[in-house]
Amino acid sequence: MKLELSRIKIQDVCFGEKTDVLDGGILQVNKEELKQILMDFDQRIKELDIHLAKPGESVRIIPVKDVIEPRVKVEGNGDIFPGFMGKVDKVGSGKTLVLDGACVVTTGDIVGFQEGIIDMKGTGADYTPFSKKYNVVVDATPIDDLPQHQHEEMLRLIGLKAATYLAEATAEKEANENNTFETKPLFKQAETYPELPKVGYVYMLQSQGLLHDTYVYGVDIKNSLPTLLYPTEVMDGAIISGNCVSACDKNTTYHHLNNPIIEDLYERHGKDINFMGVIITNENVTLADKQRSSDYVASLAENLGLDGVVISEEGFGNPDTDLIMNCKKIEEKGIKTVLVTDEYAGRDGSSQSLADADPKADAVVTGGNANETVVLPQLDKVIGNVEKVDLIAGGFEGSLKKDQGIEVELQAIIGATNELGFNKMGAIES
Repeated sequence: MKLELSRIKIQDVCFGEKTDVLDGGILQVNKEELKQILMDFDQRIKELDIHLAKPGESVRIIPVKDVIEPRVKVEGNGDIFPGFMGKVDKVGSGKTLVLDGACVVTTGDIVGFQEGIIDMKGTGADYTPFSKKYNVVVDATPIDDLPQHQHEEMLRLIGLKAATYLAEATAEKEANENNTFETKPLFKQAETYPELPKVGYVYMLQSQGLLHDTYVYGVDIKNSLPTLLYPTEVMDGAIISGNCVSACDKNTTYHHLNNPIIEDLYERHGKDINFMGVIITNENVTLADKQRSSDYVASLAENLGLDGVVISEEGFGNPDTDLIMNCKKIEEKGIKTVLVTDEYAGRDGSSQSLADADPKADAVVTGGNANETVVLPQLDKVIGNVEKVDLIAGGFEGSLKKDQGIEVELQAIIGATNELGFNKMGAIES
């Protein structure tokens, strides 16, 4: 499959009469039109407002549910975010328009207890990639007594709707940059660079239960066996975040659309590796499910004739077992593995980093220690509800200071220790 991503570089965002991209890469948003579209789209919204948050502004967004990059299909099969915003047609080919630099961020009353923080300025801004984006923030309050799983669904859907609206309104604009990615059918792909090692990517998706969901073509991944995807399908919105797990290593929908492991493997493709494709798998909670999924993952890697595999995790604790099972079983097939994860090593860094381990896991990339604490200064504007900081994962009683500053673990900051490597943290051996 061949996919062209046409990127319009967004340099600013403002409110105005018509939603469009103006000269200079300014994304103009008709606030009242977007509000009305979202209110009409989902009847579970009680109150809704739209805010803008730009890099360097003294703004804190809390609690954050999801981050989505505005994209729209302009040529080829399917619709962006298949199974939610359009038909369940296969995506990953043709041309897709990207508003590069813009994000839709969903917030509001808390859904679970693991949503996070985006600071646009100060210490916290250094830990989240979204402090460098031009954010259209959808702040939604649900109707009274709405069950939490429906609250999550409401926020998920209106976030996707808002992102689709922004991209569709600018679909006729000329792109600043075009990038093409291609993966051929399996046998043709193997023949393309026969002299290079065949490398695949095992993409672990959060699926630990209610409010811990990830969707592929609209289907909850916990109900699926591991399977193959073209990498371009991931870039085209086939995978959607539906979870409320710890903010630091949660893969938002933006992360899925811009997975740096996939992009880096494409960059190396044809040079020193032959990038064969993506194996998606779940992170369920029972031993039988873990054994079944890891068996399938290892079998798929073997059947693909892979020489090496990169495995990324989402979450921590329970999923560490899935990570090590996948690693061990793939290594036993004679296939080399590299793991990408983060650590929960205690605030002083002296605790065990992962909940499971094996000698075969001897090549590991870390996104940092999520238990490390950081003090975030008071900011002038809060979008959402800062009072929730004591409740979210990484926060604690007394996290919110009298001066409205915050002390939290990095666990509370969106993307701080992301396990796709979509961050600036890590560790080096000294």
